[in-house]
Amino acid sequence: MSTRTTHPRRLAVAAAAALALSLGVTACGSDGGTKASGTSTSTAPTGAATGEAAAAPKATGDITVFAAASLKESFTDLGKKFEAANPGAKVKFNFGGSSSLATSINSGAPADVFAAASPATMKTVTDAGGATGEPRTFVRNTLTIAVPKGNPKHVAALKDLAAPGVKVALCAKEVPCGAAAQTALKAAAVDLTPVTLEQDVKGALTKVELGEVDASLVYKTDVKADAAKIDGVDFPEAGKAVNDYPIAALAKAPNKDGAAAFVAYIQSPEAQQVLTTAGFQAP
Repeated sequence: MSTRTTHPRRLAVAAAAALALSLGVTACGSDGGTKASGTSTSTAPTGAATGEAAAAPKATGDITVFAAASLKESFTDLGKKFEAANPGAKVKFNFGGSSSLATSINSGAPADVFAAASPATMKTVTDAGGATGEPRTFVRNTLTIAVPKGNPKHVAALKDLAAPGVKVALCAKEVPCGAAAQTALKAAAVDLTPVTLEQDVKGALTKVELGEVDASLVYKTDVKADAAKIDGVDFPEAGKAVNDYPIAALAKAPNKDGAAAFVAYIQSPEAQQVLTTAGFQAP
């Protein structure tokens, strides 16, 4: 009799213990405790949320980029690639002299991104509180002497630009390419009077294309982009006038997410490959 009585009681105790354990585990899982079942339940949503946060959001809408004239060819190409990767986005460029672009931004011109050809011109924007975060240098550029095909004046060095009868175009001193030119000329102890001062590097290059001048100091990237019409003459003093190119999203950007996405893209390996192929130097 004792055996038959004890067995059912043991079963009842075991069943009660199992029920209590089951209820305890369920309760822990429901309030985010550290039990194994609770951790397993919360892992999937937490992991999904983390993945969504880590993935960069796709840019949408118009993104207006103010960029140095020397970036025209490369940025036009990169804009198309960016749009292909972000079907809801449209990149609109305003190319020009960095100093005039900075003035426009500080005057309230609507823009999302500024890519300048020198830290000095970017500083005029950051000093006015116009940039978001710290500008990042994304490429560098150096000067060369642009001459017509065949180099009819036989320009071989900076000193040749000061020879009688040689007409030269320079960028204005307040423009990054002009400031770099002055640095290079000073390093070579060359004093010359240009026949024209242009407001951006493309203007100086165009004077050579049209045959209005015999030479111009421009960036190597500009000569490379116009190699069918222009030859370039390198000179050692260019190493003393290397320009850093900073980029920043703007504080009053109408499309802040788009601005951040474009700035990040320009620093990506894909964009850097395009820029170095165009003749820019890695930062």
